[in-house]
Amino acid sequence: MGAGKSTIGRLLAKELRLLFKDSDKEIELRCGANIPWIFDKEGEPGFRDREQAMIAELCALDGVVLATGGGAVMRDANRQALYQGGRVIYLHASVEQQVGRTARDRNRPLLRTANPEATLRALLEARDPLYREIADLVVETDERPPRMVVIDILERLQQLPPR
Repeated sequence: MGAGKSTIGRLLAKELRLLFKDSDKEIELRCGANIPWIFDKEGEPGFRDREQAMIAELCALDGVVLATGGGAVMRDANRQALYQGGRVIYLHASVEQQVGRTARDRNRPLLRTANPEATLRALLEARDPLYREIADLVVETDERPPRMVVIDILERLQQLPPR
């Protein structure tokens, strides 16, 4: 959360001349409702079911750069779909950066807590090993402009052996 997935994904797709998709945005388009509303009405499990179906659908497409919601890796089915769907790039941001980047964003249901920083720490602790498990690349985004992150990704993608 707050690592730059959508911004960097969009720029990367442009550089690679591929279509960009954001799984959260696609869920919102399909449902006609925003993520916080879905969380309120269906709870996190309901949202995660929708997310899993959307990720499976998007990972079956060719020529797409996909940004997922931060919690997508919590389900094994999503990790498998992402890994089998293509290269996985884990954009890592420190909790301090995440706090700064998400402080004014009211579209993040999991951060509607008394202590968003503690929530972000707990989420990172749970999710980080899962991201690293499937990642072809781990890219640090702290204190780096999105364009520099994209250049780093493009250079590192060329160095990866075929899977």
